This record gives sequence, C-alpha cells and structure tokens, in this order.
Amino acid sequence: MRLKIHHKTHYTYDAPVPYGLQQVRLRPKSRPGQLIEDWTIEVTGGQVEVSFEDEHANAVDLVSFAPGQSDIEITCSGTVDVEDTSGVVGPQGGFVPLWLFRRSTALTGAGARVRALAEAAPKDGSDLDRLHALSAHVLELVPYSTDQAASDLTAEDVMEAGHGVCQDHAHVFITAARALGYPARYVSGYLMMDDRVDQDASHAWAEAHVEGLGWVGFDISNGISPDARYVRVATGLDYRGAAPISGLRYGNAGEAMSVTLQVQQQ
Repeated sequence: MRLKIHHKTHYTYDAPVPYGLQQVRLRPKSRPGQLIEDWTIEVTGGQVEVSFEDEHANAVDLVSFAPGQSDIEITCSGTVDVEDTSGVVGPQGGFVPLWLFRRSTALTGAGARVRALAEAAPKDGSDLDRLHALSAHVLELVPYSTDQAASDLTAEDVMEAGHGVCQDHAHVFITAARALGYPARYVSGYLMMDDRVDQDASHAWAEAHVEGLGWVGFDISNGISPDARYVRVATGLDYRGAAPISGLRYGNAGEAMSVTLQVQQQ
C-alpha cells in the first residue's frame, strides 16, 4: 500500500526565543516491508544543523531556532510503500543489545497495579498468544479516552486513571511485557485511518521481542498488530526515546503548539 503523508508542527511563542534546539525524529527509514519512496523535512524559523542516527538507529535531525524567533514550523511530507507483515518486524538492529529492552525507565517502572495486570494476563499458549492476550487485557482495563493527553504519565499513573490514549496503552503494555520477561519497546509513527484523512496527532504502539520471530508490533488501542496502514518512524525504551520532537529553549516565553496531519492512500 502506498501512503502519502503530510505532517506540519507549528510552535508559536508569546515572546522572542533567544535560543532553541530540537531533536526531530520524523524521518522514517526503509526496511523490510517499508520502502521510503521520497521524504522531505522543511523548517521555517530555523534550520537543520546536523542529521545522525541515535542509539536505536532512528534518523534524527537536530534543528536550531533562528535567534529571536517567535514561531517555528516543521513540515514533513513523503510517500511510503508498506507491506502487511502481520506486525512482524524481524531481528534486533541498531546499536544496543536486546537485554536493554527489559530495563525499566521513569515512565515504565512496574508498580503494584501493572504487576497485578501482568500476573492476571492469560498464560496459556505460545509467547505470541500470550502477548496478544496481554494487549487485549490492557485495553480491557484501560479503555481508550482522550480525557488526558499528558506526555509524562507513567504506566502506574495510567493504571490509576483507568483510561488513556495510544501512548498510555503502549507504556502499560511495555511495562507489563517486561515484567513477564519479554524485551519491549515504544514505537512512534503514522496510521492511515479508515474513516478520515485529516488527523490531529501521529500514532504510537508497542513492540515485543518473540523468540523465533524477532520484534512484533501490538497496537493496543486498536486491538491489532500493525498492517499495511502503519508507517514506523522511531523506536525507544519509552516515549521520551522515540518522541517525534523534543528539545530545549532559553527564556520564559509561553509556548503553543498546533499539528496538522494527513495520511492517505495514494
């Protein structure tokens, strides 16, 4: 399936910013099952200083603000050809060992609530069966809701709230999978929705490593493994390692952000 993507992120500030620097992980890479036919990143109000691969082999563009800037816009667009692999990504790549993905982070520490969820998840069947059952169990206990959208909620915070968005579902699944002994990681990317072209945010899901298959994706919010409608962009131990845009700035200016995104079949 050929997908056309146009993604614009616009930051505005209520005072000029003397200095700002952002890490942009919005450049998908070709891999088995995903071919990047073309992809461009344009920056208004700043410039790309350097491009590199991070420890997870994500493509990263380091963007600096023009001095005294009060707004900056990052626009990504391109065409991606995706095959349906039933969520199977394959062997571990990048520059970090597989065991690292069993390590907890500030957002994925297993507390009492997540441990109880993991212990109550079905234990019959193969590893793949157990992980699919865990995905369904997470969605059952944490229904999808946009009532909260904070990016710093831990897996335990999400369990306490009892609802969440795709990022929250990914964190709970990752934390529970690690508690069960599976390497797991966070994925940021794009999803072509069946009922709309325009979206207000990119998507997120999780992957777990299964012996004999390698990495396998689980979109907990939608109850499926990623298919030809999904474009993988970045991976990390949690959201912070795969965030589309993160960075720092000097000064006390207030910030507002707006996102426009279109994902459609070409």
